Amino acid sequence: MVKKLGRSFYRRSAQELARGLIGAILVHRSRGREYRARIVETEAYIGPHDLASHSSKGRTKRTEVMFSPAGHAYVYLVYGMYEMFNIVAGRTGSGQAVLIRAAEPLDSWKADLAGPGKLTRAFRITRSANGLDLTKDRLYLVRDPLYRPRIRRTKRIGVDYAGEWKDKLLRFIDDQRAAVTHRPGG
Repeated sequence: MVKKLGRSFYRRSAQELARGLIGAILVHRSRGREYRARIVETEAYIGPHDLASHSSKGRTKRTEVMFSPAGHAYVYLVYGMYEMFNIVAGRTGSGQAVLIRAAEPLDSWKADLAGPGKLTRAFRITRSANGLDLTKDRLYLVRDPLYRPRIRRTKRIGVDYAGEWKDKLLRFIDDQRAAVTHRPGG
Protein backbone atom coordinates (compact mmCIF):
# COMPACT_ATOMS: atom_id res chain seq x y z
CA MET A 1 0.00 0.00 0.00
CA VAL A 2 1.37 3.40 -1.04
CA LYS A 3 0.90 5.90 1.77
CA LYS A 4 1.41 9.67 1.92
CA LEU A 5 4.42 10.67 4.02
CA GLY A 6 3.39 12.25 7.32
CA ARG A 7 4.97 14.99 9.42
CA SER A 8 7.11 12.55 11.43
CA PHE A 9 8.92 11.45 8.24
CA TYR A 10 10.24 15.00 7.74
CA ARG A 11 11.21 15.58 11.41
CA ARG A 12 14.75 14.30 11.06
CA SER A 13 18.00 15.95 10.16
CA ALA A 14 18.29 17.28 6.60
CA GLN A 15 21.05 14.76 5.95
CA GLU A 16 18.84 11.84 7.00
CA LEU A 17 15.86 13.25 5.12
CA ALA A 18 17.89 13.81 1.92
CA ARG A 19 18.88 10.15 1.97
CA GLY A 20 15.36 9.01 2.89
CA LEU A 21 13.78 10.92 0.00
CA ILE A 22 15.72 8.99 -2.64
CA GLY A 23 13.18 6.68 -4.27
CA ALA A 24 10.16 8.51 -2.83
CA ILE A 25 7.48 9.68 -5.26
CA LEU A 26 6.69 13.38 -5.56
CA VAL A 27 3.06 14.11 -6.45
CA HIS A 28 1.65 17.46 -7.58
CA ARG A 29 -2.02 18.02 -8.35
CA SER A 30 -2.28 21.06 -10.57
CA ARG A 31 -4.93 22.33 -12.98
CA GLY A 32 -6.88 19.08 -12.97
CA ARG A 33 -3.84 16.91 -13.59
CA GLU A 34 -1.66 14.75 -11.35
CA TYR A 35 2.10 14.75 -11.97
CA ARG A 36 4.21 12.01 -10.36
CA ALA A 37 7.94 11.32 -10.38
CA ARG A 38 10.50 9.29 -8.43
CA ILE A 39 13.14 11.39 -6.65
CA VAL A 40 16.66 10.37 -7.69
CA GLU A 41 18.83 13.24 -6.42
CA THR A 42 18.77 15.48 -3.33
CA GLU A 43 21.05 17.83 -1.40
CA ALA A 44 20.98 18.49 2.35
CA TYR A 45 21.41 21.96 3.86
CA ILE A 46 21.93 21.30 7.53
CA GLY A 47 21.29 24.60 9.30
CA PRO A 48 22.75 28.03 10.05
CA HIS A 49 26.27 26.67 10.62
CA ASP A 50 26.29 25.25 7.03
CA LEU A 51 27.70 28.12 4.96
CA ALA A 52 26.03 26.78 1.80
CA SER A 53 22.59 27.04 3.42
CA HIS A 54 20.37 30.09 3.07
CA SER A 55 19.73 29.81 6.80
CA SER A 56 23.40 30.74 7.42
CA LYS A 57 22.31 34.35 6.79
CA GLY A 58 19.82 34.10 9.66
CA ARG A 59 16.07 34.56 9.69
CA THR A 60 14.97 36.79 6.84
CA LYS A 61 11.71 37.17 4.95
CA ARG A 62 13.12 34.74 2.34
CA THR A 63 14.40 32.12 4.81
CA GLU A 64 11.66 32.26 7.45
CA VAL A 65 9.97 29.12 6.08
CA MET A 66 13.23 27.18 6.67
CA PHE A 67 12.67 27.69 10.40
CA SER A 68 9.05 26.46 10.26
CA PRO A 69 7.86 22.94 11.10
CA ALA A 70 9.29 20.11 9.02
CA GLY A 71 7.36 19.00 5.96
CA HIS A 72 6.78 22.42 4.41
CA ALA A 73 7.93 23.57 0.98
CA TYR A 74 10.71 26.15 0.68
CA VAL A 75 10.60 27.50 -2.89
CA TYR A 76 12.82 30.35 -4.02
CA LEU A 77 14.11 31.93 -7.22
CA VAL A 78 17.76 31.62 -8.22
CA TYR A 79 19.60 33.49 -11.00
CA GLY A 80 16.38 35.42 -11.56
CA MET A 81 14.92 32.57 -13.59
CA TYR A 82 14.86 29.15 -11.86
CA GLU A 83 12.61 28.19 -8.99
CA MET A 84 14.09 25.68 -6.56
CA PHE A 85 11.95 23.26 -4.54
CA ASN A 86 13.18 22.32 -1.07
CA ILE A 87 11.60 20.47 1.83
CA VAL A 88 11.99 21.80 5.38
CA ALA A 89 13.62 19.22 7.67
CA GLY A 90 14.43 18.74 11.34
CA ARG A 91 12.90 20.33 14.38
CA THR A 92 11.11 23.67 14.21
CA GLY A 93 13.63 26.52 14.28
CA SER A 94 16.61 24.47 13.03
CA GLY A 95 16.80 26.09 9.58
CA GLN A 96 17.35 22.83 7.69
CA ALA A 97 16.09 21.92 4.22
CA VAL A 98 16.59 19.43 1.41
CA LEU A 99 16.81 20.54 -2.23
CA ILE A 100 15.13 18.19 -4.69
CA ARG A 101 17.61 18.15 -7.58
CA ALA A 102 16.25 15.50 -9.97
CA ALA A 103 13.49 12.97 -10.50
CA GLU A 104 12.21 10.55 -13.13
CA PRO A 105 8.65 10.95 -14.42
CA LEU A 106 6.11 8.16 -13.87
CA ASP A 107 2.81 7.18 -15.49
CA SER A 108 3.95 7.68 -19.11
CA TRP A 109 4.57 11.36 -18.40
CA LYS A 110 7.31 12.66 -20.71
CA ALA A 111 9.40 15.34 -18.99
CA ASP A 112 13.06 16.15 -18.37
CA LEU A 113 13.41 16.41 -14.59
CA ALA A 114 17.23 16.16 -14.52
CA GLY A 115 18.01 19.34 -12.63
CA PRO A 116 16.22 21.39 -9.98
CA GLY A 117 15.07 24.16 -12.36
CA LYS A 118 13.79 21.67 -14.94
CA LEU A 119 12.00 19.74 -12.20
CA THR A 120 10.09 22.74 -10.85
CA ARG A 121 9.20 23.97 -14.34
CA ALA A 122 7.82 20.59 -15.48
CA PHE A 123 6.02 20.01 -12.17
CA ARG A 124 4.59 23.54 -12.25
CA ILE A 125 5.98 24.27 -8.80
CA THR A 126 6.31 28.02 -8.33
CA ARG A 127 7.06 30.36 -5.47
CA SER A 128 3.32 30.37 -4.74
CA ALA A 129 4.01 26.94 -3.15
CA ASN A 130 6.50 28.45 -0.68
CA GLY A 131 5.36 27.44 2.81
CA LEU A 132 2.91 24.84 1.50
CA ASP A 133 2.26 21.95 3.91
CA LEU A 134 3.46 18.77 2.14
CA THR A 135 1.23 16.55 4.29
CA LYS A 136 -1.89 17.89 2.54
CA ASP A 137 -3.37 16.98 -0.88
CA ARG A 138 -1.91 19.43 -3.46
CA LEU A 139 1.82 18.72 -3.30
CA TYR A 140 3.01 15.70 -1.31
CA LEU A 141 5.23 12.64 -1.27
CA VAL A 142 4.58 8.92 -0.99
CA ARG A 143 6.93 6.03 -0.28
CA ASP A 144 7.14 3.15 -2.76
CA PRO A 145 7.80 0.18 -0.44
CA LEU A 146 8.91 -2.05 -3.33
CA TYR A 147 11.56 0.28 -4.76
CA ARG A 148 15.16 -0.16 -3.59
CA PRO A 149 17.46 2.69 -4.66
CA ARG A 150 21.24 2.29 -4.86
CA ILE A 151 22.26 5.37 -2.86
CA ARG A 152 25.58 7.15 -3.25
CA ARG A 153 26.82 10.24 -1.35
CA THR A 154 28.74 12.99 -3.14
CA LYS A 155 29.68 16.64 -2.77
CA ARG A 156 26.95 19.20 -3.37
CA ILE A 157 26.88 21.13 -6.62
CA GLY A 158 27.30 24.88 -7.10
CA VAL A 159 28.36 25.81 -3.57
CA ASP A 160 32.01 26.74 -4.17
CA TYR A 161 31.46 29.95 -2.15
CA ALA A 162 30.82 27.93 1.06
CA GLY A 163 34.41 27.36 2.21
CA GLU A 164 34.95 23.92 3.77
CA TRP A 165 31.21 23.22 3.36
CA LYS A 166 31.62 22.84 -0.41
CA ASP A 167 33.37 19.51 0.15
CA LYS A 168 30.83 17.94 2.52
CA LEU A 169 29.17 14.76 1.24
CA LEU A 170 25.62 16.07 1.52
CA ARG A 171 24.29 15.19 -1.94
CA PHE A 172 22.52 11.86 -2.40
CA ILE A 173 21.88 10.15 -5.72
CA ASP A 174 20.24 6.94 -6.87
CA ASP A 175 23.27 5.61 -8.72
CA GLN A 176 21.16 3.35 -10.95
CA ARG A 177 18.99 6.13 -12.46
CA ALA A 178 19.70 8.14 -15.63
CA ALA A 179 18.18 11.46 -14.50
CA VAL A 180 20.96 12.13 -11.97
CA THR A 181 22.85 15.33 -12.82
CA HIS A 182 26.65 15.59 -12.62
CA ARG A 183 27.37 11.93 -12.06
CA PRO A 184 30.64 11.56 -10.10
CA GLY A 185 33.44 9.88 -12.00
CA GLY A 186 31.42 9.95 -15.21
